[in-house]
Amino acid sequence: MTSIITNTGAMVALKTLRDVSRQLEVTQDRMASGLRVGQSSQNAAYWSIAATMRSDDKALAAVQDAMNLGAATADTAYAGLDSSIDVVDEIKSKLIAAREPGVDKDKVNKEIDQLKQQLVSITDAASFNGVNWLKISDGSDTTAKVAASFYRSVDRSVFMETITLDLVSSDGTVTALVDNRSTSTNGGGGIFTSTQFATNVGAASNYVLVANQSNTSASAVEIAIGEATTADQLDDMIAVVDEMLQMMADAGANIGSVQSRVDLQLDYVYKLRDWMKGGISTLVDADMDEEATRLKALTTQEQLATQALSIANTEQQNILSLFR
Repeated sequence: MTSIITNTGAMVALKTLRDVSRQLEVTQDRMASGLRVGQSSQNAAYWSIAATMRSDDKALAAVQDAMNLGAATADTAYAGLDSSIDVVDEIKSKLIAAREPGVDKDKVNKEIDQLKQQLVSITDAASFNGVNWLKISDGSDTTAKVAASFYRSVDRSVFMETITLDLVSSDGTVTALVDNRSTSTNGGGGIFTSTQFATNVGAASNYVLVANQSNTSASAVEIAIGEATTADQLDDMIAVVDEMLQMMADAGANIGSVQSRVDLQLDYVYKLRDWMKGGISTLVDADMDEEATRLKALTTQEQLATQALSIANTEQQNILSLFR
């Protein structure tokens, strides 16, 4: 039945055109933004998960920057330690040379003094961004820390992990070269300032390479020689310096292990961020191939719906023609 009051065909065609136009608008928005879920109204669960993961990715980016700073600090400390080992080796050689009969010990001592000053310069300069792992002063931390990771647990609590290195360890391992804390006794934990090495080798005096400048222990004796220096004293100095070299080798291994750990963790964080971005993409990114195909199909449907509406509207004109 054809009615001049209600054009059913035109109503159906108009509804179809509106639906197609709405779908076309959504598809065009997805193609313009590249997102399948760009607002919470489109998929609240996916949008919420993606927002949290993006926040975590930014936190991991900050951890990445902190780890790069930590890696640079470790590299600086290792470079300073490596240079110091060469200088201490040279001091040991000078002390051994002073054992030879007829050697001018005063001249040798001048060379040793210059080498000790060089050790102080290296230690002071081994600082990156205000952090120095080779020197402990009042207020400085005896534990070196490098940011390692950021993660979120099942209950949505967040945690930060760090890579730590004890500059003065309870097991006797020492990484710091100089301890200038005013509260430290017998040179504290610094390799160059500690009297522990003299105790270990049973030296007659508490020989050190560098005296604690803030709280010089009365028992600490800086290594220095003169014409009156005996062979036994030289042997004690050589033994102390050799012990220091062994500890410096251990310190180098400790710093190297931190460098290796930081490098491995950095590589993991890079991969973790890539995986996280892939997960976010799976949740909210639009499939551009699919959207392009849908756009073409909807454009065709829109054209057909427009033609159908036009045809439906002409039916009223056909009825009027019967009365002419």
